[in-house]
Amino acid sequence: MSEHASSLVQQPITDVLDATTVQRIADDVWTALVGDGEVLVPLPVPAPEQTVSAWVQITGPWCGAVVVTCDQPTGVALTECLLRARPPAVIEPEDVDDALGELANVLGGNVKSLLPEPSSLGLPQTGPTPPASRPEDLCRVDAQWRGQSLTITVQGATGAPHAERNEVPQ
Repeated sequence: MSEHASSLVQQPITDVLDATTVQRIADDVWTALVGDGEVLVPLPVPAPEQTVSAWVQITGPWCGAVVVTCDQPTGVALTECLLRARPPAVIEPEDVDDALGELANVLGGNVKSLLPEPSSLGLPQTGPTPPASRPEDLCRVDAQWRGQSLTITVQGATGAPHAERNEVPQ
């Protein structure tokens, strides 16, 4: 491991990237996956009470996750965009999991490319929003898409760094 990479092991993610960088990554991903003309506006709106989340873990000199969180109706609308579905499309919960997982995966891959090597990206997971480790190891973008709340976080791991069985070397 290089001296520079070694020195980043204990640094929080905010020493490596900021919300502006995460927003830029999200803008590129939104155009490519959600659709040309679809924008993610960095204006926070009240968070929904019930959310759906997808994330990918990053393991390396910095360990954590890239998480996408929104409410169920927003997840369905995003799925329709990603699938290029036309109403009256039938969107199943598994479709929403897959679509949000794909967004998290592409966002995570872009974030990973900015981190010191060697870093690995895990497979997308869905479920309750994973807890963040500590405030200084969290980069958060609160935004809205079509007027609905959506949050992207890059957050440090809550437990000790470890290799996951489902990691894919990048």
